[in-house]
Amino acid sequence: MRPFSIAGIQMYVSATEENVAAMQQRAELALTRFPWVDMLVFSELSPFGPLIGQHPKSLDETIKRFQELAARLKVWLVPGSMFEHRETGVFNTSVVIDPAGNIVGRYDKMFPFMPYEVGVTGGDNFLVFDVPEIGRFGLSICYDIWFPETTRTLSAMGAEVLIHPVLTGTTDRDVELAIARSTAAQFQCYVVDINGIGAGGIGRSCIVGPGGDMLYEARGNEEIIPIEIDLDAVRRQRAQGQNGLGQVLKSFRDRKVDFNVYDNAAFDHSYHDSLGALNMPQRNIHVQKKTPVVE
Repeated sequence: MRPFSIAGIQMYVSATEENVAAMQQRAELALTRFPWVDMLVFSELSPFGPLIGQHPKSLDETIKRFQELAARLKVWLVPGSMFEHRETGVFNTSVVIDPAGNIVGRYDKMFPFMPYEVGVTGGDNFLVFDVPEIGRFGLSICYDIWFPETTRTLSAMGAEVLIHPVLTGTTDRDVELAIARSTAAQFQCYVVDINGIGAGGIGRSCIVGPGGDMLYEARGNEEIIPIEIDLDAVRRQRAQGQNGLGQVLKSFRDRKVDFNVYDNAAFDHSYHDSLGALNMPQRNIHVQKKTPVVE
């Protein structure tokens, strides 16, 4: 099997101006510097930034520009994600484009980052796609990875690499790095976790190997991150365990229990209900009582 290389593009993202032209420039630079790269991955919401109002009502023209770019560079392309306005709501959506410029799949983020990603509807379809002669890839977006059921499903569908655009500009990036590593180890897959900078995040993109080993972690500046992956390592670990140890996918397959926590009709969700509504946290205002002055 021939080698396969993925380059994550960690770039500055503007919240008030489109970034598509800048993405095209970074893609051209990546292939000029690293002509052996087979796939380019950008961060979540990188084309137009994190504000829904900055995204065009129709993405057709933008997606066509990305298709033309992929065909011209002859590279697989995951151009982050964009807010798409449909009759059924606004979705945080991504596309996968092959080196001929064809769209091989679309994916809607399943878990919008509520209560912050207000007004965004979650998707309900998984996406896996095959790179011929290489292997099977799965796609999820940012907050999705906090719910292991998403990667559990993708791995059960055969995904050996998780492509994961993110937009994290908050204090939980350390936790996300730990989740990326644990996801790779739990599901014995590569995790390509690409963040932006500026309005697109605080950087620290990472690529994790199927044993949970951190292959590379970026810092807070613009970077092109080319990594060659070896899917034979995924297959060997899934068959024999890392270093001959845990064979977690087969153990899950051979389990004796089904988890009825997922069956709303059969499971008592009173504890979940006791947590209250999914609302924006509010500041607790403490009013200090004025001590009377004795004259």
